[in-house]
Amino acid sequence: MENAPDPIPAPLLWAVRLLRAESVALALVAIFLVYKDLTAVATDLVSAIWVTGFAIAGAAVLWLLATALAGCRPGARAPAIVLQLMLLPVGYYMTQGGLAWLGVPLVALGVLVIGLIVSRPSTRAMGL
Repeated sequence: MENAPDPIPAPLLWAVRLLRAESVALALVAIFLVYKDLTAVATDLVSAIWVTGFAIAGAAVLWLLATALAGCRPGARAPAIVLQLMLLPVGYYMTQGGLAWLGVPLVALGVLVIGLIVSRPSTRAMGL
């Protein structure tokens, strides 16, 4: 009888779920941007395409990192943490700009996912 692979620990599983949710949310933003690119009066089409491409790439990278973390690959840990750290200044400046209803949850989400990724069970599952 073969040994079954160890189940993914709960903190890492939740980190994966949240990263995938972020990926889906960013993909929805990208779809909206594609719509705006196609329907808006173009003032700077090149910049609009770059922003849209950045959103699409970000959604893809988040999904790939979530998949790698689900496979307990330690190489995905640092890039996932870096992407979560990027939420902190974005959330802070949203809060300062009057969008605290969105900025505070973004900061909390970033901190939560980082905490889940670096938790002891997640670290052990990745062999670190």
